[in-house]
Amino acid sequence: MLGVSPDSEKSHLNFSGKYNLPFPLIADTEKKILTAYGAYGEKMMYGKKVTGVIRTTFIIDEKGIIEKVIKKVNTKEHAAQIFKMYDNV
Repeated sequence: MLGVSPDSEKSHLNFSGKYNLPFPLIADTEKKILTAYGAYGEKMMYGKKVTGVIRTTFIIDEKGIIEKVIKKVNTKEHAAQIFKMYDNV
């Protein structure tokens, strides 16, 4: 598991420390990874079209194959949603 955002490495260190994350965060400040996965671009926010991160989760297997894509991520419930998907595996 890992996270990717356009924020700086320093902000990732602060965020990881604050929430005690057990996985790495990648600082994609040039937005190359986000763009390649379609997770950066135009979106609607508060009724206005803006350019930014499109919260998306990709479940990728050990061979690098995308198994599932989850769009419209609800950050408060998302971790539980992912764990529930894999409870029976």
